[in-house]
Amino acid sequence: MRFDIVTIFPRMFDSPLAEGIIRRAVAAGLAEVRLHDLRDWTSDRHRTTDDRPFGGGEGMVMLPGPLAAAIRSLRDEAAQAGQTPYVVLLSPQGRLFNQDVARELAGKERIALVCGRYEGIDERVRPLVDDELSIGDFVLSGGEPAAIAVIDALVRLLPGALGGEHSAEEESFSDWLLEYPHYTRPRDFEGRSVPEVLLSGDHERIRRWRRKERLRRTKARRPDLLARAHLTDEDRKLLAELAAEADG
Repeated sequence: MRFDIVTIFPRMFDSPLAEGIIRRAVAAGLAEVRLHDLRDWTSDRHRTTDDRPFGGGEGMVMLPGPLAAAIRSLRDEAAQAGQTPYVVLLSPQGRLFNQDVARELAGKERIALVCGRYEGIDERVRPLVDDELSIGDFVLSGGEPAAIAVIDALVRLLPGALGGEHSAEEESFSDWLLEYPHYTRPRDFEGRSVPEVLLSGDHERIRRWRRKERLRRTKARRPDLLARAHLTDEDRKLLAELAAEADG
């Protein structure tokens, strides 16, 4: 999978791309990340990428010219390689990025991430993008942190990126349930012990306990997710047990 990032701050990606799972995926040839400085598509000596909004108001708006030129250039480059990039604008007005969207995008061959800044982009650029994504209902200074989050989430879904075949399947939001509690050494820490079931060696008991704890934690912390979770008959029985425990 190839990622093309259009940004006015390419150096913001130096550290995130050089560490952790993204670096390993790139080194293994599973992913490729290319940075593109939006200023390379400007036409004035100051390399201007923004201007004051028509109609007045606070802040600056990203100019349509450089953005349009960058997107078209990436599309042309991809076409020469027989590819069609999926162009995504990182924007607070976009659809909410979640694990379902990550799975959807993980099937794309090439994704271009356009990082907005300031008050946003000129509206006339929007027809040139295929999708808009937001990583949450909060304000960022620009799309760069969101782009890093999207890349990280997608790379984790690439076959072989995590090492363990089932690692991604067992994480939070993989089936809209939060993860179960994790424990490691020492067995006792500050008066708190590892649950006995995890020391039993009984794989079926451990599996059932972990599933029940995922349901318990989701119900307590994110009950809204249960409506989206892929619940089995066993899950419904475990939820009934949780309800009985609460009543008792």
